[in-house]
Amino acid sequence: MASVFFLVAFLAAGLFGAAQPATGIPTEIIQLTQFGPALGVAVLALCWPRRTRDLLAGAFRVRVGAGRGPGGAGRGLLMVATAPLIIGLCVAVYAAVTGDARFTRPSALDNPFLVIVVAQLVGACAEEIGWRCLLQPLLRTRFGPLASSVVVGVLWGVWHLPVFAEGPGYAGGFVLAAVSMSVVMGLALERVRANRLLLAGGFHTLINLGMLLFMDEESGAVVPMVMLGASCLAAALVWALATASIHRMSGHAR
Repeated sequence: MASVFFLVAFLAAGLFGAAQPATGIPTEIIQLTQFGPALGVAVLALCWPRRTRDLLAGAFRVRVGAGRGPGGAGRGLLMVATAPLIIGLCVAVYAAVTGDARFTRPSALDNPFLVIVVAQLVGACAEEIGWRCLLQPLLRTRFGPLASSVVVGVLWGVWHLPVFAEGPGYAGGFVLAAVSMSVVMGLALERVRANRLLLAGGFHTLINLGMLLFMDEESGAVVPMVMLGASCLAAALVWALATASIHRMSGHAR
């Protein structure tokens, strides 16, 4: 299942990306490549309907008591709150290194900011229904939470094929950011059994909006992408250490 999902997501992203110029939809609003993982989920739902339904069980449904406990919904909300902290750290380090604390006013963007926000959330959810809501639970049946998160992050990073045309420094920073964000989301959502899609999509959207407003990585600049990767890595390390500490305390309490 995992290989079929990735193949469909990869090919569909390429086709959607090639078709975007003909649609006239600005990439600032949404990138159609983001719908590749959603199409991958749709194909799996046709081929393995029951298995896919089971994997997606926690993506949408709200259940009484779902996600309670030390790994529950509170961790999901804390994960979302981690996104602006990542951006804040990235911006602070970038300003310290370059002396340029840049900020693009929402009103200065080429398109209405509210439209961008809504479209970015839709696009992020189109990605996350595949990466965090299907592939992560699927790999979790074989690997631990950290290992499965790293694997999903690597695949997620490689799936963004165009970044490798920007050079090794840019691509390395991006893949580091993708793997680190995947670790944050994977660990945070480990015991969350409801609203996983909205939580993962919200985190993803805040990262994208933060980079849009405060950084210039879309120009191919290496420094902001490396700063994003380093900031995401710092967040991933904090989440990994905190999760390990919670597990140790839970083991002592038994």
